[in-house]
Amino acid sequence: MIKISKGDPFIKTNDFLKKSLDVKRRVMLKTIRSIGDVGVKALQENTPKKSGKTASSWSYEINETKDTISVSFNNNNVVDGVNVAVILQYGHGTKNGGYVKGRDYINPALRPIFDKMSDDMWKAVMTL
Repeated sequence: MIKISKGDPFIKTNDFLKKSLDVKRRVMLKTIRSIGDVGVKALQENTPKKSGKTASSWSYEINETKDTISVSFNNNNVVDGVNVAVILQYGHGTKNGGYVKGRDYINPALRPIFDKMSDDMWKAVMTL
């Protein structure tokens, strides 16, 4: 006997896979938000402090596309068009021709967090 049915024979499978991907995406977003919070705290603690304004100016932003989720750390302490966090990191020239050497404080603050994020994301995806 030959039976012909209308519609997509894989509709239940496709629905299941779509729901699974939605769950994984939500778990990944939760993990990235946590990383954002921890990253901002680490940057605040590791930023060189004179007035404390640059340290308190850190934030993060999550960007989503269809295929990716990313986190960006931002610092909005800008003086005369110059981002203070950047010149603290990389150094800068002075008005009288001198140079202030930068101090690498961003990478050491974020490196352990990104390592943990990698581990957490792997675990989150593999347990679903």
